[in-house]
Amino acid sequence: MTDIAVQIPETSRRLDAIDRKILMVLQEDASLSVAEIGDRVGLSSTPCWKRIQRLEADGVIIKRVALVDQNKIGLGISVFVSVESSDHSDAWLKRFAEAVSAMPEVMEFYRMAGDVDYMLRVVVADMQAYDVFYKKLISAVPLKNVTSRFAMEKIKSVTALPIPAVAAA
Repeated sequence: MTDIAVQIPETSRRLDAIDRKILMVLQEDASLSVAEIGDRVGLSSTPCWKRIQRLEADGVIIKRVALVDQNKIGLGISVFVSVESSDHSDAWLKRFAEAVSAMPEVMEFYRMAGDVDYMLRVVVADMQAYDVFYKKLISAVPLKNVTSRFAMEKIKSVTALPIPAVAAA
């Protein structure tokens, strides 16, 4: 890996190899102390802390959270919900986005290209809880079609993004 910087489109800040190592370490375990992170990336505490602060200020690191096992807290069902709409107006989308964003069961919410307009990842305790969610969803705004797909087994689930290596110039 070289120390050549690569431009990241969302920010004017350039990420070098050390920044990328910090991001990889933090994605793996954000509870590490700055000294431990620094040891892993080859920096002393102060420069490591300054880089982390800069990554946060630039919006590269948006927050640090604890990951919770959904099954251990009674949310055993994951549902992928496809939504099609007949209305594609800005007003409809605003109402739909506000309604769906307010539903705590919705973990992810995407506007899609292709034959489905929106895709949601929903977690609930059981089928009865999903039925309550479904009724809330279909009453929020007029929808053309809602299709639910229930996950039977989680085979892979990660939160760490694959940080691209620094490209050579």
